[in-house]
Amino acid sequence: QVQLVESGGGLVQPGGSLRLSCAASIASFRLYHINWYRLAPGKERELVAAITSAGDSTNYADSVKGRFTISRDNGKNTVYLQMDALKPEDTALYLCNARYYSLDYWGKGTLVTVSS
Repeated sequence: QVQLVESGGGLVQPGGSLRLSCAASIASFRLYHINWYRLAPGKERELVAAITSAGDSTNYADSVKGRFTISRDNGKNTVYLQMDALKPEDTALYLCNARYYSLDYWGKGTLVTVSS
């Protein structure tokens, strides 16, 4: 059974940092492109960051560019999202997504709240 489990969310003050993890129980994890999305109340789902299967290319939403860093460790079947200089508008449920052609898996998310 395929599972994606996000962790690392929590309450942080503006300007602070968090590191999210997405642990995957997927055979051939190294073949999957991984995306981090976020869902905030009253807003559409937003693609925050993406990384290719080999980890050799990344993309970021303009809203997080320069503050967030996505990385992966294929040996540990885990993807990370380092979030620095957090802002209140980063508050959202962060979701991990794994894709390989028609295969598309989602985690349940981890909640990030940025507030003083």
